[in-house]
Amino acid sequence: MDQQVTNRGSELVFLPLGGAGEIGMNFNCYGYGPPEERAWIVVDCGVLFGRETSTPGVDLIMPDTRFLEEVRSDVLGIVLTHGHEDHIGAVAHLWPKLRCPVFATPFTVKLVQHKLEEAGLEQRVRITPVPLGGRIKLGPFSIEFVSITHSIPEPNCLAIRTPAGTVVHTGDWKIDPDPLLGRVTDDSRLRHLGEEGVLAMVCDSTNALVNGESGSESEVKRALVRLIGSLKGKVAVTAFASNVARLESIADAARSAHREVVLVGRAMRHMVSCARDTGYLRNFPAVVDEEDAAQIPADHVLYLCTGSQGESRAALARIAAGEHPNVSLGEGDTVIFSSRIIPGNDLEIFALQNRLAAKGVTVLTERDHFVHVSGHPARDELAAMYSWIKPKISIPVHGELRHLTEHARFARELQVPRAIVATNGQMIRLSPGEPQIVDETPFGRLHLDGRVLVHEEDGHARGRRSLSFAGFAAITLVLNRKRRLAAEPVFYMEGIPPAVEEAMRDAVFGVLGEKIRDELDEDVRIAARRAANEIWGKKPVVRVKLVEV
Repeated sequence: MDQQVTNRGSELVFLPLGGAGEIGMNFNCYGYGPPEERAWIVVDCGVLFGRETSTPGVDLIMPDTRFLEEVRSDVLGIVLTHGHEDHIGAVAHLWPKLRCPVFATPFTVKLVQHKLEEAGLEQRVRITPVPLGGRIKLGPFSIEFVSITHSIPEPNCLAIRTPAGTVVHTGDWKIDPDPLLGRVTDDSRLRHLGEEGVLAMVCDSTNALVNGESGSESEVKRALVRLIGSLKGKVAVTAFASNVARLESIADAARSAHREVVLVGRAMRHMVSCARDTGYLRNFPAVVDEEDAAQIPADHVLYLCTGSQGESRAALARIAAGEHPNVSLGEGDTVIFSSRIIPGNDLEIFALQNRLAAKGVTVLTERDHFVHVSGHPARDELAAMYSWIKPKISIPVHGELRHLTEHARFARELQVPRAIVATNGQMIRLSPGEPQIVDETPFGRLHLDGRVLVHEEDGHARGRRSLSFAGFAAITLVLNRKRRLAAEPVFYMEGIPPAVEEAMRDAVFGVLGEKIRDELDEDVRIAARRAANEIWGKKPVVRVKLVEV
């Protein structure tokens, strides 16, 4: 039987501040109570990674939490579904703004604690481990953790019970009958939730455009054993470090091929350590230090490397550039990318693979061999989940707008009464009454620029993009008290072709040859940019400084 609203004037609302309209930066808010005094919980607290093409110099991007900061005393807790960076990467950065308890299962707790230690917050943040299948109570929210499968240990679906009804928040998931590590999807519990009655399901949309099923980790393991066993020379495998089951499969394949395992990259060593500390990887072989691996014959070594997404500072990029102090690859060696290309990383990954190929290394990917499966549900799995949960409302998240739109269409095809597409900052009232988007909240992003956290509009990413596109010119004009030139203009130009520099100088002297107006600095700036645009088709950033003597 469906639960009914018990508090007059109370509403149940859902507000995504990240992860709706994009893949990454997951940050979801649930509020219950009268509009003027709602209690809130946050589900997941993730990041996006900056890109040099769009946000140069920015390391991490995370949601702007100003809306929640204004009601901080009503934020009861942050509940984490699993330990991927796009779900936990912002905890240490945003916790000082919210200052509420954090809840997660043990493996995720281990990962978050490490981040808190790095930020010097380990003594300030109250983080509570929740057992697998456990429950917590936060004000009007009763939250049950339901085991599912994904590409990291201990992924959880959340059943969020409120006086207005139950919301199932899937987190990231798939249906893997043989995940190799950890629990299988608790479909009996999910079916039971559906029988109880579910008001809404907030669901992963990553593979909403993909037919069939995502595939099982056990199938990948068998393929890796065959492939690695057939190779000669040094073998390097790169994968997401958080996919602990995959790391174990690669290590087992190395053992079968009589190869020693060498962990290369800080994230890889850290993830294996965290997994062991929380009871996973009990049969993972002893690893060889990087320094000692050079003494092992080429046919008996396997390097397990970070850098599957072409990250410039990761281990594989350094190896490809010949800059790694302990690992080198060349003719007769093989690199296996046991991973997928995250959209947006294409150019970096292809450039990395080309650098490896230039050294004579054979590069193998999922296009060549069955070396990867997705951690997200394809359409057959989505259909199964909807058949178990039977929600009245479908709310797609964790996807770009095209994924959300197709997910909503598919949900209606599966006879879900209502499917609502909302993007970051749009608040959905789930109950009472007809579900609908009711509010647009202030929405923005925060940039971690080096060690400084700034609002997107206050940062310098836009300026850096302009500089990279068309260069920079600084022009200093020295004026006397009569506002006439007291010295020759001083030009400093960077990233501008010589012919364009000359045209800009001529344009500036043309302005100075006319009657000098009060707006001299702006006249010079406009003239210089116009001259550059006429012969170059680009307008550089121009700064004009007036010095009066």
